Amino acid sequence: PPHLITIALGYKQKYYQMLESVGFIGSGMMASALMDGLIAKKALPGGPSSVTCSDIYHPSLQRAADKGYNISTTNGKVVSNAKSAVILAVKPNVIQTVCEDIAQTESDAVIISIAAGVTLKTLEESLPGRRVIRVMPNTPCLVGEAASGFALGKLANEKDREIVQTIFGSVGLAMEVSEKLLDAVTGLSGSGPAYVFQFIEALSDGGVRSGLSRDVATKLAAQTVKGAAEMVLQTGKHPGLLKDGVTSPGGTTIAGVEALEKGAFRATTISAVKAATKRSMQLGGISSEDIEHKFNL
Repeated sequence: PPHLITIALGYKQKYYQMLESVGFIGSGMMASALMDGLIAKKALPGGPSSVTCSDIYHPSLQRAADKGYNISTTNGKVVSNAKSAVILAVKPNVIQTVCEDIAQTESDAVIISIAAGVTLKTLEESLPGRRVIRVMPNTPCLVGEAASGFALGKLANEKDREIVQTIFGSVGLAMEVSEKLLDAVTGLSGSGPAYVFQFIEALSDGGVRSGLSRDVATKLAAQTVKGAAEMVLQTGKHPGLLKDGVTSPGGTTIAGVEALEKGAFRATTISAVKAATKRSMQLGGISSEDIEHKFNL
């Protein structure tokens, strides 16, 4: 039907209602990617004119204006123009000021924050009576391949869930988790691109060591990671099963896997996610005692 759009969730698909209009407080690279994703997926019937954004940085507003988005130097106008959602794409240190602006403007739009470390409790205390959602996206959002985790606030409803899935599903994968697990999302998919970049670099180094040019080695390494990831998402098979499909008895791949195991590749990766999760908790104000005893980290 024309009033529905299809958003991919991994290798599955689900229909969502189209959005009426959205606002972005903060128009940086992440916000810009979300705006462009919504337009590319035709999630806004009015196209770019259905988006209003604000920012204190003029070049960001100019970039948005060049694409046909409505721009404003006041947050109140963003809120009043948004009928579906207002996305807070700002630094954590200005959230309080932004919430004060929102509180002064009447709106039924759900408030969605991507500000790192700002809890639902903080948002709900700053915006009494408003429906809020907290999201942890990651940088592949910039190329339409984000892995985002989100948690609903106490007043958020089913329609709000569909709205956040539509917005962040337009630039990748959006998964709902409880708020206490958003630190784990940060440690895995939030920080994960850096781990994968290091792995791609190491694969490329291995290729160069084995005689390939740097350009060829890096492109092959990146495509190999991309292709393997697509196989996991599209087939739904366990990664271990897919690995077994590549490792023939006594062959080249099992020799490489053995070398990875000798280097504690798997344990080191687990430790990286654990360390980043723990650090996210620390930055969120969770005590070391609670991290150790309540979360076993």
